[in-house]
Amino acid sequence: MATIGRLFINLQQVRQVPRILTEATPSMPGTVLDSEVPVYFRETHVHTGYRPLHQGWRYYFLSMFQRHNETVNVWSHLVGALLVLEKLGRLSETVDFAGDPHAWPLLVLLLSSWAYMTFSATAHLLGSKSELCHYAFFFLDYVGVAQYQYGSAAVHFYYAVEEDWHTHVRTVFMPVAVLLCCLSCLGCCYGKYQNHTLPTWVRKVGQVMPSAMAYAWDTSPVFHRLFSWLLVKGNALSDDPALAFHCGQVGFFLCSAFFFTHPLPERWFPGHFDFLGQGHQIFHVLLVLCTLCQIQASYLDYVGRRALYTRLHTDGAAELFAGTYAFTLLACAGIAVAMIRKVRQLLNNRDKSK
Repeated sequence: MATIGRLFINLQQVRQVPRILTEATPSMPGTVLDSEVPVYFRETHVHTGYRPLHQGWRYYFLSMFQRHNETVNVWSHLVGALLVLEKLGRLSETVDFAGDPHAWPLLVLLLSSWAYMTFSATAHLLGSKSELCHYAFFFLDYVGVAQYQYGSAAVHFYYAVEEDWHTHVRTVFMPVAVLLCCLSCLGCCYGKYQNHTLPTWVRKVGQVMPSAMAYAWDTSPVFHRLFSWLLVKGNALSDDPALAFHCGQVGFFLCSAFFFTHPLPERWFPGHFDFLGQGHQIFHVLLVLCTLCQIQASYLDYVGRRALYTRLHTDGAAELFAGTYAFTLLACAGIAVAMIRKVRQLLNNRDKSK
């Protein structure tokens, strides 16, 4: 009876959550139409659910509990970030991240995965406050994407690479990966900055092409390994359990890239997917699934391929990977700060000309 009583009390508390949220946000304004926000805030084929600009910070933070056209984008990557933290906690029980340098590339992947999802959720949550905030928070989002690209390159080259591919690219793989991460960040930031002056397809090419090049290069050890397995199908997939998760991460990423570049299904039914079902929302979910598969594959490689990667990578390689990650993060942050200054100058000049 005592257990039933406690359960009843807990259910009563859960039922009060909607009322508590309503009382906490009694003066929150409702959403507006696309015609009521500036052009640079409008999403193609999304007509309603926009939040008004220039409200207090409290409004935008609490809007994560409000129904608008960014709610699902916020929660999809927020839940993904929590899943990555939960995965990090469970792996910490068996992996010595502090004492084993060979585990540091895996730690870099976990940290970069958490960061890009957190930065993305922040951008979608707070980017509607003003034009400057919109640019600044999405530049932060692009920094997160770039450092996640580095984390992917690190684990793929350290754990997933085959010996023959390692022989061909060992001197250039990580330097090229760093360069492509910075170019990806610069391309995305500059494309966003030129939002009004360049045609849409030019901006898309400027944003997508560097990221596509980075993905192709960073994942080349996985592609080579999968192709090698296909050529020798006598080896059962179960002999290498990480391969199934590598196939999963590649499949989920390619599907997510399709929905990122094609605004479906809202293009077919404009205005019908303003809250739920947008292509960008599907992209978010697929990217989270891709990342979770990638983390599991890298962990299985870390456990099962130790004899190979300890022979391929000399002493100090893991430390160099970790240090280069910090350098890449700082370089991308510098690019974002420089672009924010350009945006601020552009907005100031525009205000003076009025």
